[in-house]
Amino acid sequence: MNKAAITSPELAPPVGPFSQAIEAGGFLFFSGQVGQDPATGKVVEGGIAAETERVFRNLAAVLKAAGKSFDDVVRVGVYLWSMSDFAAMNGIYAKHFSQPFPARTTIGVAALPLGACVEIDLVVKA
Repeated sequence: MNKAAITSPELAPPVGPFSQAIEAGGFLFFSGQVGQDPATGKVVEGGIAAETERVFRNLAAVLKAAGKSFDDVVRVGVYLWSMSDFAAMNGIYAKHFSQPFPARTTIGVAALPLGACVEIDLVVKA
């Protein structure tokens, strides 16, 4: 199987053995993004709303590097440190997608990288 890494110059390189996204088998598989500010390397302050906005900016940067947009997304994985943040995250999430909406899974987790409130990954049609 052929696979190719997708990397956005707008984001800091991953701190670990993974790619921002991989193209394989007609799809792009995005690694999870947290609300990390590429300039500081730290999660943005301001809680779930600020973090979710930053996550979508980070995802948009990788989509742009792949020549894609949120319209090409077929599946989304959302990981929340607190399910009480669901409504706030969902309000921001809704601004980025139109019908037919991608399939989505939302999972409550015990912890996320960098102490983040939210992490989101994508599967995109290549």
